[in-house]
Amino acid sequence: MTGGATAPELGLIEGYYGIPWDWAARERVMRRLAAVGYSFFIYAPKADVFLRHRWRETPPETATAALAGFAAACRDAGMRFGVGLSPLEVWRDFGAETRAALADKLAFLDDLGVQDLGILFDDMRGDLPGLAGAQADIVHWIAGRTRASRIVMCPTYYSDDPALDMAFGVRPERYLETLGAALDARIEVFWTGEEVCSRAYGARHLDRVAGQLRRRPFLWDNYPVNDGPRMSPFLHLRAFTGRPAGIGSLLSAHAINPALQPELTLVPALTLPRSYRLGDDYDYGAALAEAARDVLGTSLADLVRRHLFLLNDTGRDRMDPAVQDRLRVRYAAIDHPAAQEIVDWLDGKWVATRDITSGDH
Repeated sequence: MTGGATAPELGLIEGYYGIPWDWAARERVMRRLAAVGYSFFIYAPKADVFLRHRWRETPPETATAALAGFAAACRDAGMRFGVGLSPLEVWRDFGAETRAALADKLAFLDDLGVQDLGILFDDMRGDLPGLAGAQADIVHWIAGRTRASRIVMCPTYYSDDPALDMAFGVRPERYLETLGAALDARIEVFWTGEEVCSRAYGARHLDRVAGQLRRRPFLWDNYPVNDGPRMSPFLHLRAFTGRPAGIGSLLSAHAINPALQPELTLVPALTLPRSYRLGDDYDYGAALAEAARDVLGTSLADLVRRHLFLLNDTGRDRMDPAVQDRLRVRYAAIDHPAAQEIVDWLDGKWVATRDITSGDH
């Protein structure tokens, strides 16, 4: 395949743990992605408690105004605006009180103009009888009470990765098949691949999952995300690989989960549309060089590429302290938000501990 492949709809889902982006950075990233072909943005940072542990509550007026402002910015940029809601443990007691609270939350999101509504059942205990059917019933109840034009649900077991069974209990037998059969065909389903953070995606795997779910998967791609204790010591800056253009026709959409550093996220993010566009002619080294220059400017791009192995592969925790000091001085002298993100990363701003992600993926 040499270009001309059917590219899926591209977007971003903020699904990371840790310090959320500020609103100015969020809008800056959104507009830059809109300019290169991304078409949706789903707001769902794990740190927003009003979408997770305190989902029944209405956010403070300042937070609501900020979210409404971002929704308006998305409309202005021609980007679909979405929100990911995690009604934790809702199926354990889906009685009148829970339904009333959920209806209120859906009305709140409707008022914001949500077009893409994510219903996220990840990070919850899953080894329960009737899990798939109960989740389908709840999603159908939500679908009848939202004005969102697209609903995407995240299963509790959103990957083949056995790490999910270790964290949330052994998945029910034929969970995906039961879920796919129970869900209305208009409901989309997130899938992260063979692993929670999949290195690559292949046609055989995606075909199999589509058969189980009775619909093409809505890819939740956990790259370049770098949250959690294992990944936060690294800056994921390399271009996308392992996503051959041929998988485009096998997906309903392709959403990337970004890094904790919004400006640096743009470097790999800009390479994904290029990969789909060029197919077999895609050169990931050239893609990285071009994206880095576009985002960082020539001199900073050259510097980051020179230090790529240290930033992306060696990582903060394994880097010699003297090397860290030299990098800190070098990047602190550069007036660019990406350079400041590197300095902040070296200073430990985004260090993640297990308590941040306890019980979560």
